[in-house]
Amino acid sequence: MTNKRLNNKNIVITGASSGIGLSIASLCAENGANLVLLARRLDQLEKIKQDLEGRYSVNVQVYKLDVSDTKEVKAVFSKLLGELSTIDVLVNNAGYGIFRAAHEVEMGDVKGMFDVNVVGLIACTTMVLPLMRQQRKGHIINIASQAGKIATPKSSVYSATKHAVLGYTNSLRMELSDFNVSVTAVNPGPIETNFFSIADEEGTYVKSVKRYMLTPDFVARKVVDRMLTKTREINLPRWMNAGSILFALFPGLFERAGKKVLNKK
Repeated sequence: MTNKRLNNKNIVITGASSGIGLSIASLCAENGANLVLLARRLDQLEKIKQDLEGRYSVNVQVYKLDVSDTKEVKAVFSKLLGELSTIDVLVNNAGYGIFRAAHEVEMGDVKGMFDVNVVGLIACTTMVLPLMRQQRKGHIINIASQAGKIATPKSSVYSATKHAVLGYTNSLRMELSDFNVSVTAVNPGPIETNFFSIADEEGTYVKSVKRYMLTPDFVARKVVDRMLTKTREINLPRWMNAGSILFALFPGLFERAGKKVLNKK
C-alpha cells in the first residue's frame, strides 16, 4: 500500500507505543510521513523512534504524555506546536476499557475511562484546532469503536465513552467543514491487542469473539489508506457495522435477539 498524500506530512499519534497506534505509526513512516509519537511509555517510544528512523528517511519526535492529564496535554502540545510549522493529521488513538457489570464498576475506573477516552481526546484536539483552522487544512482521526454504536452488557461505561466520542466527532466535522479540515471516526470491532488484558481480565469475552477479532495491522492499513481524504467513518468489520444499522432501526428486536450472544463478556 502506498499513500503518496502522506509524503513529508506531519502526523501526530496518541497511544503510539503499541497496538493500533504503533501499527499506524509504522505505516505512516513507510509512506514518508514525519511523526510525533505520544504515549506514557517514553522508553518504548524511544525504541520505536530509533527503529523507524533507521528504516525510513523520516523524522520521528517522541514525547511522554498521559492524555488524562490536561495540564500535561497543554504543555506537550504547546512544545510540539512551537517546533512544527504545520500539523497535517492528528490521530486520537489513546484509550482503554474495563468490562464489568454496571453495579460492579468502581467510580475510579469510570472517571479514568472518561478522562482518557473522552476528555483526553478532546484536550488533544482542542490544542491543534486553531492551527488547522488557520492553515485551512488537516485531518483529525478519532479511534472510536463499534461499542459507540451498539451498547452491550458489561461495557456500559466504555460504551458511554465511545458514544461521547462519536457525538463530539460528528459535531466537530460540521464545525470544520468550511475550513477544509476532515474529521473521521474509526469504529472497529474487537482487535487483538493488549486492550483486553485490562478490559477482560477473566478472558471470557476474548474466548467468545476470538475468531472475529481484527489485527492491528489490518485496522491501521484501513486508517492510513484514508488519511487526508474526506472520509466520514471507517467501520470494521463491515458485517458488524451492519449490526449497528439494525440496532439503530430495530433496537428492541436487536436487544432481545442478541441478548444471549452479547452477554458472553
